[in-house]
This record gives sequence, C-alpha cells and structure tokens, in this order.
Amino acid sequence: MGRTVPAVSRALDILELFLGGETLSAPQIAERLGLPRTTVHELVTTLTERSYLIGVPGQPTRYRLGMRLFQLGNVFADQLDLSQEALLVAREVAAACDETVHVAVLDGTDVVYITKVDSTHPVRMVSAVGRRLPAHCTGVGKMLLAGLTPEAFEARFPADRTLSAMTPDSITSPARLWSHLTEIRARGLSYDNCESNESVCCVAAPVYDQTGTMVAAMSVSVPILRWDSARREEWGELVARGAHTLSDRLGHRTDGHRPDALGPAG
Repeated sequence: MGRTVPAVSRALDILELFLGGETLSAPQIAERLGLPRTTVHELVTTLTERSYLIGVPGQPTRYRLGMRLFQLGNVFADQLDLSQEALLVAREVAAACDETVHVAVLDGTDVVYITKVDSTHPVRMVSAVGRRLPAHCTGVGKMLLAGLTPEAFEARFPADRTLSAMTPDSITSPARLWSHLTEIRARGLSYDNCESNESVCCVAAPVYDQTGTMVAAMSVSVPILRWDSARREEWGELVARGAHTLSDRLGHRTDGHRPDALGPAG
C-alpha cells in the first residue's frame, strides 16, 4: 500500500467535523483539530472553492457541508445493492459462528429472505432465498415490525384479528405482539424462540440505510440442540455487530452508542 497524504487526511478530518450537522468557523476547526490557523484557512478555502464546504448565508465566516458532498452521497446511494452488501456481511457473520445467517426485508405482514449463508453443520436450518414467512413468527420479522409506528402496525394487524401460528409458541394476538415489539425496541434485538420452527431458535438485529430507516434485519438461526443461554448472548452480540456493519455499508451514520463493527478485537 502507498503512503497516506497528510494534507488530504487533514481535509477529510475537516469535513468529518461537520457530520454532526453543526456549522463551524475556521478558528473552531483549528481548535478542534489542533492545526495551525493558516493551514486550516488554506484547506477551508480549497474545500469551499470545490463546493465541499459553503459559507452559511448571513454568516460568511461560518461553514457547512456543500453541494458536492450531496452529489457524491447520491451516487453512493444509487450504487448500493442491499442483497449484495448483505451477502458480504452475512458471510463474515456465518464464518464467525458457523450457524445459518439470514437477511430479510418486510413486505406487508410477511418477511422475504434476500440473503442466506448456511452453516457447515450437518444439522442446520432448511430455508431459501426468496421464501416468505409470517413476520410475527420470525426473529427478523419481529425486528422489522418493531420499526413500525402504532398506526402502521394497526393497519397490518387489526386488533380483532387472530394471527396465524406456525408452532404452538407463535404469537397469535395483535395486542400481545405489540407488547412484545415494545420489548424488542427497548432491547434492540429480537428472538424467535421456536415460533417459526419447533426445532430452531433465532436472534435478529436491525439494519438501517443512509436515511436512518430500518430496511432489513439480520439473524443467526440455530437448531435448538446447539442453543443455550451462553450462545443466546454470544450470537446476539455477533448479529448486532453484523447488522451494524451492514448498516455502515449502506451509509447509515451511527451515533457512537451502537455495537462495534465486525473486525479484529482491539
């Protein structure tokens, strides 16, 4: 690999200061980065001339992100392929746990599996890309339903409706499902405790796009014979990191309080 260019690194450091959405003056930038004011002035002037920064109307000594970054972001978003990005991350998660990993999206009251990476174990979950299942019976589905507003939930699951069951453990009451989704939102993880398959447990985490919208969910599915409290916690942490990594690849801006992305422990 070639060496990094200090001037380019400093220019990028300046741009990243604006990710919080605030406006900054050149002296503030210099103070936060510990750079000489002359250096900051030259870099800000260059970034402004190239439309990466623009002056704030009525406050010419303060700056905000410019149109060029918006254009680059749109190109990035247009080139994203959720299923392809999901497959790349799902392979990493599956390699780390050697269990089946799925990524699914919500379609009405069902989930559709868009990615699957199999375990190498002889006993594993039988599923397929493109398969549809009732969302309320699955880990990924309940995670996605947890992102709905009360109005959107009620439109899909009227209070007087009895939900279909896939196993004796499936939730069949909309009121009970909504209460369960409240717990999922607070926890940030969703579990399928033999609700879609009497022999399989799952843990799922949310995937967000660049707008902050939950667009998918990722799960680790484990035959009950390999599922226990220790694995429940371990795979929950793993799938949360995997979903975080996939969200990052989709352009989601994190707030610093979500799990570390996949990668070597530091």
